[in-house]
Amino acid sequence: MRFKCIYSIALLVVVSNLSAHCEFQTLAHLKPQANDKTQGRAVVELLRRLLGNRSREFIVSVNRTLSNDNLEVCELRSAKNNKIIATGSTGVAAASGIYNYLKYFCNCHVSWSGNQLNIPRPLPQLTGVLRISTQHRFRYYQNVCTQSYSTVWWDWPRWQREIDWMALNGINLPLAFTGQEALWQEVYLSLGLNQTEIDHFFTGPAFLAWNRMGNLFQWGGPLPQSWHVKQLYLQFKILDRMRSFGMLPVLPAFSGIVPQGIARLFPKANVTKLAPWSHFNCSYSCAYTLDPRDPLFRSIGSLFLSQLVKQFGTDHIYNTDTFNEMTPTSSDPTYLSAVSRAVFDTMTSVDHRAIWLMQGWLFVFDTAFWKPAQIQALLHGVPIGRMIVLDLFAESTPAFSLTKSFYGQPFIWCMLHNFGGNSGLFGTVESINSGPFDALAFPNSTLVGLGLAPEGIEQNPVVYELMSELAWRKEPVNLAKWVSLYAVRRYGSTHENLTAAWRLLFGSIYNCTVPHYKNHNHSPLVHRPSLHKTTEVWYQRADLYEAWRLLYQAAWPLMAQETFRYDLVDVTREVLQLLTTDYYREIRDAFQAQKLPELLTAGGVLVYDLLPELERLLSSDGHFLLGTWLERAHSLALDEAEARLYDMNARNQITLWGPEGNILDYASKEWGGLMEDYYSQRWSLFVNTLVECLERGRPFRQDAFNQAVFQVEKGFVFNKRKYPSKPQGDTYDIVSRIFLKYYPQALERLK
Repeated sequence: MRFKCIYSIALLVVVSNLSAHCEFQTLAHLKPQANDKTQGRAVVELLRRLLGNRSREFIVSVNRTLSNDNLEVCELRSAKNNKIIATGSTGVAAASGIYNYLKYFCNCHVSWSGNQLNIPRPLPQLTGVLRISTQHRFRYYQNVCTQSYSTVWWDWPRWQREIDWMALNGINLPLAFTGQEALWQEVYLSLGLNQTEIDHFFTGPAFLAWNRMGNLFQWGGPLPQSWHVKQLYLQFKILDRMRSFGMLPVLPAFSGIVPQGIARLFPKANVTKLAPWSHFNCSYSCAYTLDPRDPLFRSIGSLFLSQLVKQFGTDHIYNTDTFNEMTPTSSDPTYLSAVSRAVFDTMTSVDHRAIWLMQGWLFVFDTAFWKPAQIQALLHGVPIGRMIVLDLFAESTPAFSLTKSFYGQPFIWCMLHNFGGNSGLFGTVESINSGPFDALAFPNSTLVGLGLAPEGIEQNPVVYELMSELAWRKEPVNLAKWVSLYAVRRYGSTHENLTAAWRLLFGSIYNCTVPHYKNHNHSPLVHRPSLHKTTEVWYQRADLYEAWRLLYQAAWPLMAQETFRYDLVDVTREVLQLLTTDYYREIRDAFQAQKLPELLTAGGVLVYDLLPELERLLSSDGHFLLGTWLERAHSLALDEAEARLYDMNARNQITLWGPEGNILDYASKEWGGLMEDYYSQRWSLFVNTLVECLERGRPFRQDAFNQAVFQVEKGFVFNKRKYPSKPQGDTYDIVSRIFLKYYPQALERLK
């Protein structure tokens, strides 16, 4: 079947590039599968879940003819009986348009950390037609790592909430990677591998993202058969719900990573053992990769994709990454073009409409290898317009501007924002406010969408709301005005302290302007102690302390509001994190100056007061509990053996990240339970070791300390302790005590 070449501003693809390649299919064939009625019903059901009886005040319909250029639009108008009529060109457009109305006419808010849905009665009237549209064909969501750092233990109710959140925030291109290991197992068994070989290939659940990308195998495994069954069943529900809104789920494809047993079955195949990944050795790394030019590559890839399409259906977009954080065996452009051509040909052998979605992370991760010739060769191995590149870290290190807009391939400008699902207030709001519009105005831009690509979610909701909204804006927002309105709708209050606090936060901690800064939480608090920790921050500390004061002084009447309670805990947590850095400096300086009394004082306050207060604070809110993470993991187990396996996976990922602390503290979390039994224990050992060194006149030896603290860290992973999954203590009382005790100190330290 042939598809016409479409030279459309909607696709933002350069006419000169397209006209020379009229034989290729454009992206115009990527359309929702569900009919208008199904999409409309999906939005009605979303509103019922979200608003209860008030949902009846919205009359929803979907009419795809509302848009004639594949760019989604929603029109809202008032009707009699104080109802609002919303008509969207897709279900996503209708949901996003209604959320825009709820935000800006009803002062309402929906987020990972709670909703504020005090809707005026009757609904505010609209004058004329409110038309909300986007200039971006796609709004992409998730990172391949999100599947491990955040969604790994989710059940259907949690997934349902997330898909609702996606629709409300305009997402139409979500990653849908759940359940693929069940299909891979069937493929490998059909090829002749035995179960033992397969079990040695798959990692445990918390590390599957890196198994899929070819970085790891076996660690944290084997995967129980019950895992495959449950995840497969979950994926069917996920895909059905995504498609019901008119979303286009992105499915996985074959990258060439294979179990070692493939070399046994096919001794003549061109299989290469890769170098170790990150800080792992070949016990769990050094994966085997099949050369895409080998005929076996197409056989395996098409076998998997055929099974995938048969089970899951398809929306014709597939993600795979051939060289994620791995160096290709050759830099020859001819080789690189042949590789990408072979990967794409494997896709089209099963689905002739296939579009390859590729992460552009490799181009910024390894700039020494990926020079212009190599990048262009890899990208041009695929016909122009048949690949979409995710400019994954564009808010910090955009690749489009260094690659002449990816040498003609369509791309999506993505905000990565968070690494490892770390706790910590962080944002680059000026960059994300201007970046998408700069990309749109770039000469010969091939921009086709915006994306959210965090490694971990359920943190810093303000950043994700802003970024999602920009896809429906024609120009950058006034950040001070925008965040003032955000504060009003997040809390349902017009208290001047709230808007003042958020303006301070947006101008400081949420506005990192350090070039290429990565949000790995750099605080000494969440890293193995040493005498050489980073102590600098990118913002004025006084702004954070003043925002804290403003929030605290407005707190009492707002404590019943979940969103406010979460933010009060989060900002107080950030303050205590910052004060931990101050005490760390005093501990370090006292030790180096051999001042034992000062060391005992600073160390005593940190270990016996500040960190226990932080533990109590975190334990008082359900969003900051280790027990919730572990309980979700345990809930997927069928028996005690599976529960132990999942427990180890859940604990190891957020701490040691590997058998020997291979990627130690990368996925750090500030959670109640974890603070007491992991971070506090390390700091206690560190302070006690320094005191002992001074008392005995010995130098501090980091290697010896690392060996000792590793036993503490490993002890936490296997301590079998059960942690509360329900909050304990009164948040307001705890914050009040912390504020009265530490706010004066914080101001004093600024002098």
